[in-house]
Amino acid sequence: MKKSQSKLDSELAQWQCVKNCGACCNLTPEDRPDLAEYLSDQELEQYMGMVGEDGWCINYDRDTRKCLIYSQRPNFCRVQADNFNKMYGVVAAEFNEFAIACCQQQIIGVYGEDSEELSRYNQAILTIQ
Repeated sequence: MKKSQSKLDSELAQWQCVKNCGACCNLTPEDRPDLAEYLSDQELEQYMGMVGEDGWCINYDRDTRKCLIYSQRPNFCRVQADNFNKMYGVVAAEFNEFAIACCQQQIIGVYGEDSEELSRYNQAILTIQ
C-alpha cells in the first residue's frame, strides 16, 4: 500500500468526489461478484440494466466524463453515509475512511496505480480540509 493510502493519511483526508474521474461508473459485474449481497432485487436489476457492453454505465459520457443522470442517479451511485450503512453496514464514524479506500481501490482498478486520476484524487482528499 502506498503512503497516500495509509491509515494515517486517510485519518487526515476528507472524502470527496473529483471531477473528470468516473472510475465508479465502470460497473463491470464480474469485478463486483457480491452485488446481490448489498443491493435489493430491484436495485440489482436496475444496476444490471445500466451496464453497457464495455462495462461502463450507459449513463456515463466518456467524452465529457460526466454522468448524464447525475441529479436522478440511483442511491447505489451516491456516496453518502446512510447509503453506505444500508449497503455495507458501515457506521457513520467509519464512512470517510471506508469511502476513501473504496474510491482509491476503484480508481486503481480502472486507471492504474500510477494514473493521473489517482494522483488527482489523493491530492484532492488531502487538501479539502
